[in-house]
Amino acid sequence: MKQIIYTLILCFLLLLSGIACKDKPVEVKKQAKPNIVYIMTDDHGYQAISSYNGELNQTPNIDRIATEGAKFTRSFVTNSICSPSRAVMLTGKFSHLNGQQINSQRFDGSQVTFPKILQQTGYQTAMIGKWHLGSDPTGFDYWNILPGQGDYYNPDFNEMGEKSRVEGYVTSLITEFSLDWLKNRDTEKPFALLMHHKAPHRCWMPDTTYLEKYNDVKFKLPENFYDDYEGRTAAASQKMHIKDFCPVNDLKMYDKEGEIDGPLRKYFENQINRMNPAQRAAWDKAYEKEITYFKEAGLEGKELMEWRYQRYLEDYLRCIASVDDSVGEVLDYLEENGLAENTLVVYTSDQGFYLGEHGWFDKRFMYEESFRTPLLMKLPSRFKNKTIPDLVQNIDYAPTFLELAGAEIPIDMQGNSLLPLLEGEAAEWRDAVYYHYYEYPGPHSVKRHYGVRTDRYKLIHFYEDIDQWELYDLKEDPTEVNNLYGKEGYEEVTQTMYTELLKLQKQYKDTTVTNVKLN
Repeated sequence: MKQIIYTLILCFLLLLSGIACKDKPVEVKKQAKPNIVYIMTDDHGYQAISSYNGELNQTPNIDRIATEGAKFTRSFVTNSICSPSRAVMLTGKFSHLNGQQINSQRFDGSQVTFPKILQQTGYQTAMIGKWHLGSDPTGFDYWNILPGQGDYYNPDFNEMGEKSRVEGYVTSLITEFSLDWLKNRDTEKPFALLMHHKAPHRCWMPDTTYLEKYNDVKFKLPENFYDDYEGRTAAASQKMHIKDFCPVNDLKMYDKEGEIDGPLRKYFENQINRMNPAQRAAWDKAYEKEITYFKEAGLEGKELMEWRYQRYLEDYLRCIASVDDSVGEVLDYLEENGLAENTLVVYTSDQGFYLGEHGWFDKRFMYEESFRTPLLMKLPSRFKNKTIPDLVQNIDYAPTFLELAGAEIPIDMQGNSLLPLLEGEAAEWRDAVYYHYYEYPGPHSVKRHYGVRTDRYKLIHFYEDIDQWELYDLKEDPTEVNNLYGKEGYEEVTQTMYTELLKLQKQYKDTTVTNVKLN
């Protein structure tokens, strides 16, 4: 009986407690808005990241983002060239709408960009490194940028309008400035840091730490290294072949006697002259043997081509080694300061790059190596251990950052937030991506072209002083050497791709080309 009475009393007390608390708000600790660290390199091909490939080099720190977060295996740009790609990333719009179609144009900084919107929602924003958009950055509480392309050794920086030369190696300096800003930020606010490296942009000048890395490595030639461009007029007429390298600038054959010449010798001499005595001594020592060999060997034909390829990859990958170190420093800082769990870390490049495929360097073409770009994201509080094969583009970055920050996405941004893909909630996604390249006449003589890519096929139209279509079956021909356009049996595929092309041009409001008709 006593037990029953005690039980009734206990229930009554619990009931009273519930009534007393009924109207009292429950305190729920609101999670802080996620921070954003966006790391972008210049011309870093996905082939040179070990989480994508592993055959060329190892990038253990960049790989940490992939293994702890998400790897996009089919990420693309809308226009494979530096300034336009950066403008797309900022605005979430294609080049024909944001006004940055080619490198020489000046970016209109008055237009809406995601950093401006983040500022309005309480974020601190910073831009450090390579800007390459002509106008000064807008939408940032702090900026410290490289003028133009920037220099590898002892580069000039423009810090909020004040220009000065800074002693050191560019990748290390960008890392140092970025970490300094993180350490001195307002810790009461969320932050968005855009950290843009110059490396591994041409002319691929490694830090003294890595001048001899890969000296004993023999890199395998790409399957289509000796592409003959049959049936592809635009591919045959470009000027970005490894045979077009300047031996001094691109291959570092800067001899003191001046016997080795090339169109960019004077430019490279200016780069060398930026070095301090210790840097120059290390540089000369590292390349002296190669210069002597080049002078004495008398290389010709395939032997010369393959030597050029090896020299190119050595310096290109050496530059990436410094970038990988930089990524490690940033990740370590976030972890050591309790920021890793709630900070989105993005690693990407402004476009892909040719590492000997088709016999090329550079970018611009809609073929996979430059059209496709690496994209890795890590945010432990929201997603982990994902490989995402969906077709995504750099128009999607701005909407992703805005949705993550809880900000409204402007209706005229043309991309889609990647969060549904990252968190496994995407009911449906695009099944095709659109591309348009404009910089012709221009460097490397790559014709103007636009095109569409689906899961399996790619249709490209080269235009202006040329009228040629190309069709590729990416499943059967992943190296894109067999143009199927006009061949028997592909009429239906061609028409389907053409219909998709017209649909996307209308969807993205690209009226820069009209009267698009198949031959």
